[in-house]
Amino acid sequence: MEHIDLFPLILSFQVAFIATVIGFVVGLPIAWWLGQSKRRWVEVFDSLLTLPMILPPTVLGYYLLVLVGRNSVIGQFFESLGLPLVFTIRGVIIAATLVSIPFFIKTSRAAIEGVSKDLLDAARVLGRNEFEIFFYVIIPNAWRGIVAGLVLMFARALGDFGTTLMVAGSIPGVTMTMPIAIYNSMLAGEQEKANLLVLIMTATAFMVLIVINLLHRKDWRDSS
Repeated sequence: MEHIDLFPLILSFQVAFIATVIGFVVGLPIAWWLGQSKRRWVEVFDSLLTLPMILPPTVLGYYLLVLVGRNSVIGQFFESLGLPLVFTIRGVIIAATLVSIPFFIKTSRAAIEGVSKDLLDAARVLGRNEFEIFFYVIIPNAWRGIVAGLVLMFARALGDFGTTLMVAGSIPGVTMTMPIAIYNSMLAGEQEKANLLVLIMTATAFMVLIVINLLHRKDWRDSS
């Protein structure tokens, strides 16, 4: 164990946590808006948000490089502030957030849409505004789906490989996350390190599935 560098493991969990927090703050209002809006073009917007779930990681990484790379307007703006985005920890966080937030939005939207319309109408009849309905009616009734979305988002951010590699590279001690470390370990013939990291990733994925199954089981019991 002494010769195994745990930095990629620690970095991966830190990045997954930060990406999950960012995804929660940004994604929950979007999920609520998507769940409440009746306009048809909303589905086009939803499809755009879902694209990172199905696009190849290299394609997603290419789009990110075009958007926040050193030759882009956004990239040059942050470069002028002394905060470059690509090949830094900020690039890792951006990549992890982009690939994981659709999982949270889709799951949360489904949970929000599952809240009884009668409850929402009753709250409006009682004079509650949309802000109060969101916090006192929607969140308490959709929280299990929201938590399941957070768990999925964390797991996806933890396991991202291709997009992170395209945007942040594989810099030891800086941007090398656990999936990239596994890949590099296999290339370098470091079987023991690769085995440990693979075991941790597998255990994490298994725990995620258990949490989601427990939440769904609880939902099923409550609805029966």
